[in-house]
Amino acid sequence: MYSVGDYIVHPGQGVCRVEGLVSEPVEAYRLLPIGIHHPTFIRFPVANAGKLRPVLTYKEAMELIEEYPDMQVDNYTDKSNALEEEHFKQEIRQGTCRDSMRIVKTFRLRIAQTRARNKKPPVAYERILKQASQRSLEELSVALEMPVEDVRLLFEQRFDEPEN
Repeated sequence: MYSVGDYIVHPGQGVCRVEGLVSEPVEAYRLLPIGIHHPTFIRFPVANAGKLRPVLTYKEAMELIEEYPDMQVDNYTDKSNALEEEHFKQEIRQGTCRDSMRIVKTFRLRIAQTRARNKKPPVAYERILKQASQRSLEELSVALEMPVEDVRLLFEQRFDEPEN
């Protein structure tokens, strides 16, 4: 069970802070998503807490950043961009911060390869990249106790590339 003040990852909303518990009509966490301009409280049933996960620790976040250069890209493809986009969006929602970072690396590479062929990358690639980047940066930001912009700078300094 999570406590007030804990940071958790909600499958649809991303990183949230537990603001309290409500007991009517069913026992539920009162969550406040972070990283949104005008966040609104959401309720999440305590009975479904298995779908939530805690945010990385500082140590786990630093280890994940260190292994970023060696992460394998995802070679998943499908017959249509829409099916491919749905696959990756589902993986972002249900996966870990590592999964989101791997997806960021995958789509940065795919976009660069497409542009290298003097073609415009599919809009779906940009959407997936943006969503995966936002999810991973928010979680790393909370774990490292620093603003998202500082996490971006950390990636640029260490790997000479933005995390987007």
